[in-house]
Amino acid sequence: MKRLFIVVEGQTEEAFVNELMSPYFIQNGIYDVRPVLIQTSKGHKGGFVNYEHLKNDLFRLLRSQGQDVVVSTFVDFFRCPELPNQEKIDAFPSHYQKVEEMEKSIALDIHDWRFIPYIQLHEFEALLFSASNGFEMYFDEKISNKIQGIIDSFDSPEDINSAPETAPSKRLIRIIPDYDKVLYGNIVALEVGLPIILEKCPRFRAWVELLIQRCRE
Repeated sequence: MKRLFIVVEGQTEEAFVNELMSPYFIQNGIYDVRPVLIQTSKGHKGGFVNYEHLKNDLFRLLRSQGQDVVVSTFVDFFRCPELPNQEKIDAFPSHYQKVEEMEKSIALDIHDWRFIPYIQLHEFEALLFSASNGFEMYFDEKISNKIQGIIDSFDSPEDINSAPETAPSKRLIRIIPDYDKVLYGNIVALEVGLPIILEKCPRFRAWVELLIQRCRE
C-alpha cells in the first residue's frame, strides 16, 4: 500500500486531512496519510499565493519519497494564483471547466505519474454547506436557518460560486461576522461528517475515490 501526501494551503485543511480524511482512508486500508503545508518561504508555511511555492513542495516530495507514494493537493479555486496555461484556463466559460483545466495544467507541469492534482470548488468552506447540522450544534437557530437556505438554493455545495461577494467564506462571514476558519472550520466539518460531505460533493468524492484507487495499485 502506498503512502499518501496531500499538500494543503492552510491549518484548517491540514486538520481536515488529519481529523476527517485520514480515518476514512484507514477504513479503506491506507494507513499513512500526511498533510503537508505549502512552504511560502524559509521557516514559513501556509497560504497559496504563488504557484512556484506549491510546485517546489511537490517536486521536493516526489524527489524524496520513492515510488510507493501518491502526492496530491488540496487548495482552493477561489483566489487561486496564476497557473501554467492561464490564458487557456481563462477562456473556459464555466467554473467546472476552468477547474478541470487548472488541474490538467498542473499535472502536465509536474509530469509525474505519482501526482494527482485537486483544486476544491470553490473553496474549503463549500464543504461545510453539505449539511446545516454542523452550524446547528454551535450557532443559534437563526444562523442555522440561513445556512439551510443557502444549502437549499444549490444542487451541490460545490456550485456555491466564487465571486468576491458570494464565495462560501464570504457568505459565512455575512451570517457569522466573527466566523474564524481555523476555529470553526473543522469542528463544523466534524459535526457534518465525511460521509455526508462525500455524498453532497461529487468532485470531492471523485478525488477521494481516485486517491484510494491509486494508493491500492
